[in-house]
Amino acid sequence: MVREPLPEMRIAISTIKPDALIVDLLSTEVMTLVSREFNMPKYVFIPTNAWFTALTIYCGKVLDKEIEGQYVDHGNMLMIPGCKPVRPEDVVDAMLNRNDEQYKEHVRLGIEYTLSNGSLINTWEEAECDTLKGLTENERLKSVVKVPIYPIGPLRRNDEGKNMENWILKWLDKQPLESVLYVSFGSDGTLSFKQMIELAWGLELSQQRFVWVVRPPCDAQHLPCDGTLDYLSQDFLTRTRDKGLVVQTWVEQVEILSHSAIGGILSHCVWNSTLESLTNGIPMIAWPLYAEQRLNATMLTEELGVAVRLEVLPTKKVVGREEIEKTVRTIMQYPERKGIRNKAKQLLISAENALRKGRSSYNSICKVLKDIENKLVS
Repeated sequence: MVREPLPEMRIAISTIKPDALIVDLLSTEVMTLVSREFNMPKYVFIPTNAWFTALTIYCGKVLDKEIEGQYVDHGNMLMIPGCKPVRPEDVVDAMLNRNDEQYKEHVRLGIEYTLSNGSLINTWEEAECDTLKGLTENERLKSVVKVPIYPIGPLRRNDEGKNMENWILKWLDKQPLESVLYVSFGSDGTLSFKQMIELAWGLELSQQRFVWVVRPPCDAQHLPCDGTLDYLSQDFLTRTRDKGLVVQTWVEQVEILSHSAIGGILSHCVWNSTLESLTNGIPMIAWPLYAEQRLNATMLTEELGVAVRLEVLPTKKVVGREEIEKTVRTIMQYPERKGIRNKAKQLLISAENALRKGRSSYNSICKVLKDIENKLVS
């Protein structure tokens, strides 16, 4: 997809003559074009976290050569100098099958990140202190990464103002403070029909308030249903109508998460959604599905302590209603919720501070601009 518009990009760059080029993590081939034809600084924007960045680079330049066979069959943790080791079952989807073309692309990306003038990562020092130190101070890892690392986050979509005509917000306005669990797997995340039913039962058994954004199940083509809500029993919708909302339309998640009634989120842990939760101080139930989400879930639960994780991996088997009920109660009702909630609030404060003038992410952005300025005059 990136290769096709390269001729148009060449024309655009030569016409606009920008001072620098920033490409996203999947568009590093554009940097090759810039290096050959245009003398300008070039940076990679990585919209996920530093741990993913470290794994991707180290995989492309070291692990691919040192480890034989499939990573998921590797008996030991994947070691990255200066960083938390990665469990084989937590690797990103592209690393699951080394015989697949997707893996070869992943290796290429890891190598090409180090051909830029720096990596701009959507994270902040207080959230990933140890990993960022590993990337910038560990001599072994620095010799692999080679380029400056700039944590410039958390960057997320803004809340463009509440639409008080929104029926979801009107319903939330009537709920007690921090009493509602928001359930969403994003635009692309889907569950099987069996898992959808177990989730419905788990939510009902927990007796907690909820807003559930539903999508048709991934095996919907084999089921005799027409609309999304047809996959859920009418009895469930009737029994939970006083405590929950089941929504089958697109919703503005930032707007919902910023509402005072929201007390937790059940999420697939994609990084942009994770940031929307963290920057609102919302504790999480980690339900990873694909991409780098297993890695994110591990960081949220074991490193940051702002989430609880299901005991079984949802991608391996159906999670039962009893476990879902227990996990929901942990975030929304049980005593341990207080410690998780406090950590989420503390991380919210650090996220807000990071972008203030003179603080870590603000200073990183200033360093990028200064680097561009220096390269233009050199």
